[in-house]
Amino acid sequence: MRLVFVITIAAFLMESCAGNRIHDRPELAENFAKEGISNACFILRDHTHEEIYYYNKDRCVKRFSPASTFKIFNSLVGLETAIAADDQFVIKWDSVVRWNPEWNRDMNMRDAFKMSNLAYYQELARRIGRNNMQHYLDTVNYGNKNIGPKIDEFWLNDSLQISADEEVGFVKRLYFDELPFSERSQRIVRSMMLREETPAYKLYYKTGTQLKSDSMLCWIVGFVEKIEHFKEHKNSMNKSNARNYPYFFAQNFTVLAGDSMSKWFDIRLKVLKTNLTALKAMP
Repeated sequence: MRLVFVITIAAFLMESCAGNRIHDRPELAENFAKEGISNACFILRDHTHEEIYYYNKDRCVKRFSPASTFKIFNSLVGLETAIAADDQFVIKWDSVVRWNPEWNRDMNMRDAFKMSNLAYYQELARRIGRNNMQHYLDTVNYGNKNIGPKIDEFWLNDSLQISADEEVGFVKRLYFDELPFSERSQRIVRSMMLREETPAYKLYYKTGTQLKSDSMLCWIVGFVEKIEHFKEHKNSMNKSNARNYPYFFAQNFTVLAGDSMSKWFDIRLKVLKTNLTALKAMP
């Protein structure tokens, strides 16, 4: 499996010649402020033009719990180790009634990913085991690579942490099949991340939420394919007259606990789309 060096903000800032390829966009603060959010960051990588745009550099390189964005990684390991044969792999409900009624049934991986079923992915992690999980955390170089004492909670309890900058590098490698997993495993997980498809773009993402006694951390990470339509040359191998241009993103913010969680599920996607549109990654 071919590994590549992922250029992130941190790497760019160490290269004296890279300043013209990274762009601070402080005006994006307004998109968060309109929703009452003051503690946030956003990073976008335009692969086609090798440009990076960011808001709040200090927070972009600060590590936080990945929360449910870790389901991307957890799914890859489950598939690669054959714990899960494919995205139809079912884990039976343990009969424990949980706060989200959609989780209280037998479920396959594809549905569990879409519904962010915590119990499913906790059981998947237990079946994967500490040794396998640590091997892939180390091989991928995922965040701080720390499992801590609990194999079924480490992505929730601050043992494992990753920055927005690192999340962008991770999903970029996933997009190009450059992670140390089979092409099949990466293809399946990418397909599970697809949440919106239009003639103008395809939006792939995973959300994550970490709720504490006084605050809530909200993540959304993934990539968007902007689709440009034009007439190809008659000898072109591309006969579709369409080209996909990928952009990789990570966004997180922290708000005070107490408000309805569902409110922030909608707001984080709304702000993401506003940011993507402002940077011309979406129409």
